Amino acid sequence: MTSLPFPSFANSSPTDESSQHLSASGCCRISPQTCSSTFTDDYLAICAKNKEQALVDDSIEDKAAKEEAKKLKKKYMKQGVAMASKYLQETLKSDVSIVDVQVVIEAEQIIQTDGCVCACFLDAGCASIVIDGSNLEALDAAKIPKERLVATFSGSDLDSNAIEAALGFASTVSVRLPTGLEKEKLMEIVNQVLTFVRSKSDNVIFELLHPTSSAPIEELTGLVAEISKKCKDGKGSIALIDPTAFELGMSYAACMKTDREDGLYTTVVCTRAGEALGLVYSSKESIVAALECGRGVYYSRSRNGLWRKGDTSGHYQTLHRLDVDCDGDALRFTITQRGDDTAAFCHLNTLTCWGEPCGLRHLEGTLRERLQSAPEGSYTKRLFDDEELLRDKLVEEAQELSEATEPNDVAGELADVLYFAMVRAVKAGVSIDDAIAELDRRTRKVTRRKGDSKAFRIAAGNEILRKTEK
Repeated sequence: MTSLPFPSFANSSPTDESSQHLSASGCCRISPQTCSSTFTDDYLAICAKNKEQALVDDSIEDKAAKEEAKKLKKKYMKQGVAMASKYLQETLKSDVSIVDVQVVIEAEQIIQTDGCVCACFLDAGCASIVIDGSNLEALDAAKIPKERLVATFSGSDLDSNAIEAALGFASTVSVRLPTGLEKEKLMEIVNQVLTFVRSKSDNVIFELLHPTSSAPIEELTGLVAEISKKCKDGKGSIALIDPTAFELGMSYAACMKTDREDGLYTTVVCTRAGEALGLVYSSKESIVAALECGRGVYYSRSRNGLWRKGDTSGHYQTLHRLDVDCDGDALRFTITQRGDDTAAFCHLNTLTCWGEPCGLRHLEGTLRERLQSAPEGSYTKRLFDDEELLRDKLVEEAQELSEATEPNDVAGELADVLYFAMVRAVKAGVSIDDAIAELDRRTRKVTRRKGDSKAFRIAAGNEILRKTEK
């Protein structure tokens, strides 16, 4: 795997016009206290809510009081997660369902909230929490899985003992490289860190600031490429502090390789569900352009220039994420295909260059057509028009699925449930990709619910089933 650069928003806002699409590199780091004063109050309000949660004493012996305390704690937890979700997705416009978002949280906030604020941001969709690696009290108070914790250090004063102690709590070490040093000196620090960490952890992040905008881009990309080579098997990455799209895109490309004489990178364009839409090519310049505008931008070999998908056809693409394959010589663009009339990637006006889709994607397309032009008397139109019938069928088919035992029966009942569920989704304007995004967000959570069945829902379902039996 290739070790790749990503943006760290330390003093610049991820919502600025020049940087709002940079997280499509697949990862980003956000420092709420410093990246934008506009949003500081929102962040501090989240911390305050988690302090309320931490102050609730649910260790009391009185059973009734203990139960009330647990309910209050749960209430504050839900409120905190809702606030953090809104902060990340709406305020900072971070798509946590597909981008690995790291959030820097101050040691003081972690200690005062007894670690609740860490779990809060992870439950809201963050990939990891970044903490001062020298503050062992905060690392201990975080109380989150090691693989979700990043311990950060200054490269100016490295201490192998401090790093070793931090790795007792975190599986990733992040080191900020000093500015103003020659490349050789910086690589000495990189090698030193890898020596400290290699036997203790497979994950290292090197934080790098491009010293001046007037410095040649080759100085930055050359250093990034060399660090990437040192971090073998993708067990490391480079956080570029407050980069421009040009700096990030050129650094990203510098970590890739190609055996093509034209220097282009083979690129697969995919949906959020992983469906391949087509094969295109990318150049360094097209990668930069894609990160600048947040759209699918490629290199056209026939035009010998940038191909901004949709500029002429109207079938543009929203870019979610870039990924590099295991050999470092091919790109994947994860996008949502758009279009006024139909979402078509292919010039033949189909979603994919391999003809019509199948399975759930085909069903989704068919149902969208039926929603607009279903013939009178069709069953699908009945379901769209009759909310009660659709609800009853969903409950009925789910019950049949729950009782099926033979593989063929389970498959058949599952297909029925998926059909009626997709009718409900299409009617509500919800896509397969929307559901996938929600599932991906849920995988980030660290707080798990008991998941017991709800008596009132079972009773309501039984009432519907009794009605359908008549």
